[in-house]
Amino acid sequence: MVPSDQARLLDEVKPGLSVFVQGATGEPQGFIAALQGDPERARDVRFTACLISGVNRFDYAALHSEARLTTFMASDAWGETAKAGRTRLAPLCYSQTAAAIEATVFDLAVFQVTPPDADGLCSFGVSDDFPPLAWRTANRRVGIVNAAMPRPARAETIAYAALDLAIEDDAPLLGAADGPPSAILQAISTHVAALVPDGAAIQTGIGAAPAAILAALKDHRGLRIRSGMVTEGYRTLFHAGALAGKAHHQAGIAYGSADFYAWLAEADLCAFARVTLTHGAAALAGTPGLHAINSALEVDLYGQANLEWRSGRQVSSVGGAPDFAHGAMASEGGRSIIALPAAAGAISRIVPRLAAPTVSLARHETDVIVTEHGAAYLRGRSADERAETLIAIAAPEHRSALQDAWADLRR
Repeated sequence: MVPSDQARLLDEVKPGLSVFVQGATGEPQGFIAALQGDPERARDVRFTACLISGVNRFDYAALHSEARLTTFMASDAWGETAKAGRTRLAPLCYSQTAAAIEATVFDLAVFQVTPPDADGLCSFGVSDDFPPLAWRTANRRVGIVNAAMPRPARAETIAYAALDLAIEDDAPLLGAADGPPSAILQAISTHVAALVPDGAAIQTGIGAAPAAILAALKDHRGLRIRSGMVTEGYRTLFHAGALAGKAHHQAGIAYGSADFYAWLAEADLCAFARVTLTHGAAALAGTPGLHAINSALEVDLYGQANLEWRSGRQVSSVGGAPDFAHGAMASEGGRSIIALPAAAGAISRIVPRLAAPTVSLARHETDVIVTEHGAAYLRGRSADERAETLIAIAAPEHRSALQDAWADLRR
């Protein structure tokens, strides 16, 4: 971004304003660079951004002692300003976050979009989750027009002429390629793959576990993408012939390498849609055979899951997991799967009772728990039956202690 465009962009940011900034893989790096060059512009500015732990690393509240940030997922990246009370973490799942965004009138919204096409339309490209919602409510709208943003044929569009300010940039999108899975994750993925029938609609998240699980599904057929996020592993499924036709696939954002983003646009693999469509309760429940595949940090013998807390520190948030868990369990032939290693070093991740301050998924919201030792089917089971089947998939060296702990809990 040239200095004159940076100056025009910064002129939009004034004390007292509420500013929505696009997050996820569409976070505008040119806007961040401009703010870092003149942090005084952030004085008394209230930023709102739907940032993803592990993807977004910039802390808007750290720009200035009087800047404030509202976001919806915990992360070490903005942990210090959260402790100082300058970052506000709203404990909402994705569908609730969407409702909060829709109900907020922002003074200014900053988006990253594709260059306009022959009809004068820009696209949100492969980052289509929350921007269409903030677009409708913002009083003033700035578009960072980035040629690096791919343009899938089926993504939401806006009129270039409706932008109050358009700034050109060519900063690369955020992203990363998947790494190789561990032997434990490969074992987990084998168990998960056995639970997913041909023709299922599948949802996965970010990280090494989803990547391994997608790789294990390559011999399936007719799979449909019904996910908040589409990652590199779906390209593997496409080339393996595991996916149904492109009309069946929908996601909110993509996360991967620049090559993957370009391939997505060229292949027109899936439609990209706003969160109210990808995470809406009625839409998910009405998706036949929805299999939601997520992870957790620990699960207790009641079936309660902790997705957020490690050693007493909040390192993540629930994100879209509750939306997809509810949707999958309400779906005809659907299933909600939580996959996690049985242990982290010498510590069991199947625990007698959660010690975390909050419960991410209550016991009535968990369906099937999978570790490298097998699958525990919880839906419709009694407390004792749940404990028994969860102990059976715990690490062998921890099973005796878990049995003793359950006996104490029953007393």
